[in-house]
Amino acid sequence: MLDPFRRILVAFILIAAVFTFSLPAQAAPEKIKIASVGWTGVTIKTELAVSILQNLGYEAENVMVSVPIAYKAMAMDEADAFLGNWMPSMASVANKYFEDGSVIKYVANMPGAQYTLATPTFCAKGGLKSFEDIAKFGDKLDWKIYGIEAGNDGNQIIQSMIDKNMFGLGKFTLVPSSEAGMLAQVQSFAKAGKWIVFLGWAPHSMNERIDMTYLTGSTSETFGANDGTATVWTNIRAGFEKDNPNAAKLLKNMTFPISMMNQIMTTLHKDGSLQPRSAGLLWLKENPEVYKRWLEGVTTANGKPGLPAVEAFIKGYEK
Repeated sequence: MLDPFRRILVAFILIAAVFTFSLPAQAAPEKIKIASVGWTGVTIKTELAVSILQNLGYEAENVMVSVPIAYKAMAMDEADAFLGNWMPSMASVANKYFEDGSVIKYVANMPGAQYTLATPTFCAKGGLKSFEDIAKFGDKLDWKIYGIEAGNDGNQIIQSMIDKNMFGLGKFTLVPSSEAGMLAQVQSFAKAGKWIVFLGWAPHSMNERIDMTYLTGSTSETFGANDGTATVWTNIRAGFEKDNPNAAKLLKNMTFPISMMNQIMTTLHKDGSLQPRSAGLLWLKENPEVYKRWLEGVTTANGKPGLPAVEAFIKGYEK
């Protein structure tokens, strides 16, 4: 039989155990999934966001998909964000999700971009300067326009131009490819003096690697009335800001000047051993004022100041 002291001790232990198991467990943060597409700029932005979230204590990943799948994934809560919404060119894909409220446009992360058709400068000097000129040089162009991956919004615009015979393009064929594949084709054609029209955008290292000219004459039905001038937005799924206010605050803070992206992409092109994540982190290491601004008002996943955790990682980062 237990003596009174031991009975009290056992009772205390039992009460403590019941109290402990009755406390609600602190849930670990849910995995944050950021959709991206195989474009260098979007990959850099996404990899930086994922790296920072991970160093704040979140489980985060970059989910590589096509543009249409990115929006379906956010609408179905299978992805939380997308940092590559180029507007107005993506309007045909994205607007229906904005309108039904399943995806939130959220924040402009890169104003002053450009996304439209382009050609090597020697072609422009030869008379191919605008959308209206393309059909005039159909034979030289082999009646082809080169796009990027299938399903991409830019490809859809080109195909619509062909289907509607806009600018007399009805005889043309769209040639889809990867970003890298398309640019290799352009460089090969340019080196050989062959004419080509392709999907171009800025920021991107292609603007330094290729002597290229953007075509004028785009309309509101194509790449926008201002010759393809674009704003890139960060989109989030409906409910993400409520579910993850701290992570959402980080994504809202993350803006990317054109000069920053051009510098990172040029570094990537010059150093073939670098991956987009490494090139981006090394740039941040040299430009701490940018990540400090990103982390204003942001904490770690467990509520501690966010800047020290991320800064320690970035300062110690090596190629």
